[in-house]
Amino acid sequence: MSKLSVDIVIPVLNEEHSLPHCIATLTKHLSEGVDADWDWNITIADNGSEDATPEVGRQLSDEYPNVTLTRLEQRGRGRALKKAWLESDADVRCFMDVDLSTQLDSLVPLVDAIGQEGYGVAIGSRLLPDSRVERRTLKREIVSRSYNALIRLMFPRKTFRDAQCGFKAVSREVAKGVVPHIQNIGWFFDTELLLLSLRAGYKIKEIPVHWVDDPDTRVRVVSTAVEDIKGLLRVRFSPPDAPRRGR
Repeated sequence: MSKLSVDIVIPVLNEEHSLPHCIATLTKHLSEGVDADWDWNITIADNGSEDATPEVGRQLSDEYPNVTLTRLEQRGRGRALKKAWLESDADVRCFMDVDLSTQLDSLVPLVDAIGQEGYGVAIGSRLLPDSRVERRTLKREIVSRSYNALIRLMFPRKTFRDAQCGFKAVSREVAKGVVPHIQNIGWFFDTELLLLSLRAGYKIKEIPVHWVDDPDTRVRVVSTAVEDIKGLLRVRFSPPDAPRRGR
């Protein structure tokens, strides 16, 4: 029986200092924990970095045999994820943030939801009863909960609690059938992925996570919230010709 192929994408923008620690930690975890079960790869997806991130990424891809680098001159986290996922041929295609805010003990349950349980999408959730969240500011907590409440209001049939956690995985089928239809190239990519996947008929599994807020996060809360609201309105009132499972 062949191993499950897993591609983990790390989107980066000007992360020359954070990237080496991320790759060292992640490769160590994968080598010690799942190396016998998965045929794994890590893809560094650089989108328009202006510091030494591309050079650091190339050095890491030379140092680690299971690490590759893909480079976009244009910025856009969603654009980078879309490119990396569509170029991959893995059974399960994941992504996580370079700061590793989500603790890695949730990675196996995330992948197993796709590879073993047959879900189309699996996501880390900070809002499940068994989840643990540390060092999050009150402002970010209020914005996040308000945003997810807005999603519930606009999409009452949706079945996920936390759209924004940077810890997600999709099946090969979702990557090929849904991801090409995602229009957003920024932070709304995550939510659009979930909403289009549900619309297409795929089930989503939420995984409880231990999540530690990164005080050096690059997310601009207000501008991202505005982008998200515009995205929700577009998806809510988009034409009915959305992707459907099996198409």
